[in-house]
Amino acid sequence: MKVENIAEPIEGIIFDMDGLLVNSEKLYWDANIVAAKEANLNIPDDSYLKLVGSSVKEMEEFYHQHFKTEADRDKFIKRTDELVWEWTDQGKLKLQAGVRDALVEFEEKNIKLAIASSNYDEVVAHNLEVLKIKDYFDFYLSYKDVEAGKIKAKPAPDIYLLAAQKMQLPKDNLLVFEDSSTGVASASAAGLKCVMVPDLKQPTILDKKNATLICKDFYSFLKKIK
Repeated sequence: MKVENIAEPIEGIIFDMDGLLVNSEKLYWDANIVAAKEANLNIPDDSYLKLVGSSVKEMEEFYHQHFKTEADRDKFIKRTDELVWEWTDQGKLKLQAGVRDALVEFEEKNIKLAIASSNYDEVVAHNLEVLKIKDYFDFYLSYKDVEAGKIKAKPAPDIYLLAAQKMQLPKDNLLVFEDSSTGVASASAAGLKCVMVPDLKQPTILDKKNATLICKDFYSFLKKIK
């Protein structure tokens, strides 16, 4: 597959999931607000934007700032995850704009597809099943693979290096799709071309440097296919 402004033909694509394929970052944000109010936590609603696409270090800093004990933190995280799972089953989880059309297009062009997510294995599987897109992907990696392989999470390049290895294709012929600065940094550090499709946060100066392309949605990317 030939793409404007990319010299090499693309034979494989690796996707992030949250905020990229699905609208889950907004669901997590909403769930954070509900969980905090239930626990009578005085955290401003816009504070949770810091957690969108955040690294493990950034999340730990947020929790340290707002929670007095690990038990309080864990209760908040558990309630957030429960709400998002419940809302997913209620149909609130949606594919982002143009995703289904893009998956169909890539499948027709025999592009090998995979997911490299920082989320839990059961959440990735649940999302793929609920949205009926599981069969488009050759494999997916999740936080389970980070733990099992004793590798570092994004923004370290490890999960994308592992995904690229499993693709069994030359790195020059691979393309990553990401929505967050953390993910773009991870793909760039892995030496992979990356298309950024921003979700809740706009691209930073560093994102513009690291990303091969920046598209407002998947429809915009599809127009770049030659």
